[in-house]
Amino acid sequence: MASRLLQAGYGVRACDNDPAALERLTNLGATIAHSPAQLAAEVETVLICLPTPPTMKRVVLGPGGLIEGARVRTVIDLGTTGPVIVREVAAGLGARRITLVDSPVTGGVAGAVAGTLAMIVACPPAAFAAIEPIVGTLGRIFRVGDTPGQAQVAKLANNLLSAAALAVTAEVMAMGTKAGLDPRLLIDIINAGSGRNSATEDKYPQAILPRTFDFGMKTGLFLKDIRLCIAEAEALGVPMIAGEAVRQMFAITQARFGPASDFTEIGRLFDD
Repeated sequence: MASRLLQAGYGVRACDNDPAALERLTNLGATIAHSPAQLAAEVETVLICLPTPPTMKRVVLGPGGLIEGARVRTVIDLGTTGPVIVREVAAGLGARRITLVDSPVTGGVAGAVAGTLAMIVACPPAAFAAIEPIVGTLGRIFRVGDTPGQAQVAKLANNLLSAAALAVTAEVMAMGTKAGLDPRLLIDIINAGSGRNSATEDKYPQAILPRTFDFGMKTGLFLKDIRLCIAEAEALGVPMIAGEAVRQMFAITQARFGPASDFTEIGRLFDD
C-alpha cells in the first residue's frame, strides 16, 4: 500500500518496528519516523494497518502514540480491528479533534500490489472528502456510513465468508481425493459449477495444490478476525451456528500448525 502511495506521488513517512520493513520502504522512496508520536508530529494524515486490536489501540492512544502528535488531524485505520476498539479509539482521538477513518481493506497482498483492494470506509462526510483521493489510490471505495465501526462489520462479514469457503472446500477436497479423484481436476469441476468460491479459485490453485501453503495470511490473524465477527454477532443477538463451526476448524488448524502458519494450512490438516 505504501508503494502505491509513492507511485501516485504522495510523500510517505514510514514508522514500523520491523527494520526489514523500513528498509524496503526507504528503498521505495519513503522517509523514516522513529515513533508514532514523531510521525504524528510531522504529518497531517496517518494510515495504520496493524495486526491486532490491542496493538492498534496502543499505537494510537498509548504512551508515545499518535495521539501525542501535534500535527496529525486524520488517522485512517486500514486493519481489521473490530467495531468495539475502533469506536473506543475514535472517541479518544475525537477528544483531541483528530478524526478516525474506519477503512479496513480486503483483497490480499495481490490486491495491495495492484491497487485493486476493496476499501470499506465509514467516516463523517467532511473527512471522506479529504481522504477519498488517498484511499482511492489503494483500491475501489465502498462507503458504508458515517460512523466508525460500520466498515469493520462489513469487513468481518467478508472474512467469515472467506473462512467458511476455505474450511468447507478443505473438507470436500479431502473427500474427493480419498475417493480417488484427481484434486486438480476436482477443482476445475467445482470452478466450472455452482460450488466455485474464493478458495477454489485462488487459494487451492495457488497455495494448497502446489503444497506451498504461502497465500499470505497468518492463521492466528485469520482466527482473530473470525472471533471478532462472532463476538460482534453475539453482541447484536445474531446466531452464528455455522460461523462457530468455522471458528473451531481454524482453531484446530492453529493448534496443529501454530499461529504464524499460513491459513491455507487448513488444507493440509484435512488432507492428513
